[in-house]
Amino acid sequence: MVDSGNNAIIRLFHVHKRYGAKFALHDLTLDILKNEYLFVTGASGAGKTTLLKLLYLGEAVSEGQILVDGVNISRINRRGIPQLRRKLGIIFQDYKLIPTKTVYENVALVLEAAGRKPRLIEKKVRSVLRTVGMEDRMKSLPPGLSGGEQQRVAVARAVVGDPKIILADEPTGSLDAESAGVIMAFLDDFHSRGATIIIATHDKSLIRTGEARVVRLHDGRQLSGSSI
Repeated sequence: MVDSGNNAIIRLFHVHKRYGAKFALHDLTLDILKNEYLFVTGASGAGKTTLLKLLYLGEAVSEGQILVDGVNISRINRRGIPQLRRKLGIIFQDYKLIPTKTVYENVALVLEAAGRKPRLIEKKVRSVLRTVGMEDRMKSLPPGLSGGEQQRVAVARAVVGDPKIILADEPTGSLDAESAGVIMAFLDDFHSRGATIIIATHDKSLIRTGEARVVRLHDGRQLSGSSI
């Protein structure tokens, strides 16, 4: 655990997550700093995806406490969940784009849900799609895009609301090396703008040795000394 004082944007205290009698996470205590670049690694089933789900309230903790930007998320009621998620940008391994909505509409939904004005929405969505190289495909539907293109749209959707924290679950898992490099470059760019980046991955080639902290999980436990 990092001795972070007031500089932590996420704090986990003795977090457990159980599914029946099986522990997906066991006694995890961890601080994640503002503007930190963090990789969470481990084999399939280690608890990486479960950890991300707990952070965005896709799942609830079984025991322990999690603070996100100073808020104890176990105390958030149902109506407070959207407000928490506006602080987060979430990149899913399987994209989770709405297949019947265009690229533009998929990204714009984030700002529409936040009640932004139409003129601002158009300006912001065009800008972020330009950044990820998808402005010329904004009228396309997701099923007509390649995997790399869909992940670019997923990145655009995750960052269009200027979140403080970006959670990425195996963001390059189904991509070729070139597309994976493009996605990681986008994440590097948003980190340089001040976002906290948390990437769950089993791909060791993604990890920026010496430039980011690594937390390794095994059977739901943090390996001793793995937070460096």
